[in-house]
Amino acid sequence: MQDELALIFSVDGLIGLFTLIVMEIVLGIDNIIFISILAGKLPKNQQEKARRVGLILALGIRILLLFSISWIVGLKEPFFTILDHGFSGRDIVLLIGGLFLMAKSTTEIHGKVTDEEDHTKLSMKKLTLNAAVLQIIGLDIIFSFDSILTAVGLVDHVSIMIIAVIVSMLVMLAAAKTVSDFVNNHPTIKMLALSFLLMIGFMLTVEAFHIEVPKGYVYFAMAFSLLVELLNMRVRKKTN
Repeated sequence: MQDELALIFSVDGLIGLFTLIVMEIVLGIDNIIFISILAGKLPKNQQEKARRVGLILALGIRILLLFSISWIVGLKEPFFTILDHGFSGRDIVLLIGGLFLMAKSTTEIHGKVTDEEDHTKLSMKKLTLNAAVLQIIGLDIIFSFDSILTAVGLVDHVSIMIIAVIVSMLVMLAAAKTVSDFVNNHPTIKMLALSFLLMIGFMLTVEAFHIEVPKGYVYFAMAFSLLVELLNMRVRKKTN
């Protein structure tokens, strides 16, 4: 126990911990956006519960997966081969998650472009709290796999990973309502968020075919797009 604490509070341990916390928060933004959009389809009295349940489940899933790191790393070994391309367990998870995320985002964007009001009413009739939570769990697992495999490349100690995951999730729990309200109260931001999810779904899908997309470029493009839209909102506010 003392050796573990000494490791965590060493210079290398603290640097690794800080780096991992920042990375988990950045990767967790995708999760918050997805949860916010799903929660926004529920009745007002269930939205906060869905957000909290979703993030708490994400925390639990990531911690459980952290204790199964050797199994997760083993998922990189090919299960089967199609046309000289080996598909591992990780590839299958990423492919299913990417396709689901693209399909979900495309459906939402189509609903907004065609008839937003009728689409929203129909979605609220169909979507229940349990259905929303099930969808959140599915995407939590996808995002957790990607996040943990990245974490394994940064630090070697499970204790540092667990602390980073807990701290990042507490930050996201604190910010979830603010982010959710902001996304749902601004139609253009919501459309941008759906476009981000569509891009992330595509990125997960191509990664399943071992085409590596530098995440730094993707997140820079997302941040730049968000900055431009925030400037547009400010201009529109002054004009009105």
